[in-house]
Amino acid sequence: MESQQTIKPRPAAPYLKIPDMGEPYLVGSKCGACGEIFLGERNVCAKCYARNKMQPMRLSNRGRLYNYTVIYRSFPGVKVPFVAAVVDLEGGGTVKGTLVDVDPNPEKLTFNMPVNVIYRDAGQKDKDGNAVLCFFFTPAR
Repeated sequence: MESQQTIKPRPAAPYLKIPDMGEPYLVGSKCGACGEIFLGERNVCAKCYARNKMQPMRLSNRGRLYNYTVIYRSFPGVKVPFVAAVVDLEGGGTVKGTLVDVDPNPEKLTFNMPVNVIYRDAGQKDKDGNAVLCFFFTPAR
């Protein structure tokens, strides 16, 4: 009897890492010259323009809602309304994504509310039929 091999989902973005062991995470880059932190891997700092001083780092799964927009119109097949959010992560880094598990009503959302980064199946497949893993934000409980 052959053992079934579990196929790892594909990340939705290059800065979403899915290790063989452990939980998915977002990777960023920290400038060794000025200390600024950015989403994704970089060679040049966008703040001080230092070259080859960027170090990769694992970003936090906790943050605060910096800004948001409730989207009422989107591409065909995308369920609306939904909340497009900008989150400042603890320890540095700013990420844009979708705030889920909330009522998309501006009267029920607050700036600076604590959120967690979560990882879920995006509900899509790549060209080879593999599942796609994406990150989302959810209110911290």
